Amino acid sequence: MSDNPIRGGGPAPRQRILIIDDEPVVGLSATRILAVDGHQVDTRENPQEGLQAALSGEYDVIFLDMVMPGLDGLEILRRLKSAGVASEVVIITGYSTVQSAVQAMRLGAADYLPKPFSPEELRMVFHKVLERSALIRENQALRLELRSREGFAGIVGESRAMERVYATLRRVAPTQGTVLIIGESGTGKELLARAIHELSPRRERMFVACDCSALAPTLLESELFGHLKGSFTGAVAAKSGLFEVADGGTLFLDEVSNISLETQGKLLRVLESRKVKRVGDTAEREVDIRLIAATNRDLQAMVKERTFREDLYYRLNVVPLTLPPLRERQGDIPHLALHFLERFRATNPVRVQGFSPEAMRQLECYSWPGNVRELKNLVERMAILCDGERIDLSHLPPELREAQPRCDLSDLPHKWDDFKEFKRKVREAAINDMERRFLQDALMRNDWNVTRAAEDVGMLRPNFHALMRKHGLSYEEDGAED
Repeated sequence: MSDNPIRGGGPAPRQRILIIDDEPVVGLSATRILAVDGHQVDTRENPQEGLQAALSGEYDVIFLDMVMPGLDGLEILRRLKSAGVASEVVIITGYSTVQSAVQAMRLGAADYLPKPFSPEELRMVFHKVLERSALIRENQALRLELRSREGFAGIVGESRAMERVYATLRRVAPTQGTVLIIGESGTGKELLARAIHELSPRRERMFVACDCSALAPTLLESELFGHLKGSFTGAVAAKSGLFEVADGGTLFLDEVSNISLETQGKLLRVLESRKVKRVGDTAEREVDIRLIAATNRDLQAMVKERTFREDLYYRLNVVPLTLPPLRERQGDIPHLALHFLERFRATNPVRVQGFSPEAMRQLECYSWPGNVRELKNLVERMAILCDGERIDLSHLPPELREAQPRCDLSDLPHKWDDFKEFKRKVREAAINDMERRFLQDALMRNDWNVTRAAEDVGMLRPNFHALMRKHGLSYEEDGAED
């Protein structure tokens, strides 16, 4: 016989139950009724003590009285949901507070139990809640399985590096935990943030993204927290900030390393108090958001340099999730290239249907400094310019055609002479990769202005330009001018 009361009608598995009610007789009656079936039942008559016990997260089901002195049931429920406690909550209510029980269910209570209740009524509600909880878990497991087969909410990759990402994603997505996504530009940090949201209990509410590097400090503050009409020049109307817009959902702050120290302090206060104050306002508004932040810089190093607040860093770095660069997931390149090509073909009238083996090998040789974003853009460009059914070597840009195969450390040579040649290739490939990234970083810092980039790194312009030619970097192609 099944242990599941939903499927087989047998006894429910042993549950940990907490009764929070200021009337001793309620806790005593519920304990006698539920303990008979082997469940562990704890009671708390003091609502503050009950809240502390409930916040431990150790209970499967919590029976919570609506009306208690000092701290009522609705407030306890709000605090439990805000803290991300996963326990199922049943509201115990008298006839006069049925409307409040309805409100409690809107706040996330699983069911309510009217006073006075019979043993049969208590057991019926209890098993109904267990049934609901089991169905939710089954649906979540099914959703995770289906989405993992499709690629986590659009994330493509089967490499070991991505498997580690998926393992963390599975664990963190169903929770309310703050996530810090760490990865280079173009690795897909926002896509990963959206996947966390889509696999979370907040999936039905809004996902709001903000690029913190795109706005000046004063504008970013207004964007995040909102402002009142006339609070600064140009504030012609009141505006809700993104914290308010994302209320009940997920707020994604991309490139948080670019936030000024002053705004960092205000952000920290909002995260700790869960209250936001618009620019120019004195009133605070409560907000309920899950925060996901992302950065392409080393925040720990910035903390040491005192350009990033240490307290905010620890507030953001609850669950760190590192997204590997494309060069560290070489085996995923064919999957990604075909994925991007199929997506592009679905919405554009192009002839191309695939890649030649030679072209695909060259894609795998390249180091992809722009990561997944660079691969996606290149696939779309080649699909447009290709006049045949297959993308071959002639369609690849020079830097990809000239890319040397990167050494596979899983296939080491067996002879010393071969191994020496292997080491030489490894050193050469590593140096070439670092040189190219060094140049690109300098160019991006200086808006692809070659003269300024050369001065920035302390090189003569002709030497800098010669290195650019060596690595196939063309400022003319990128549209930048001196």
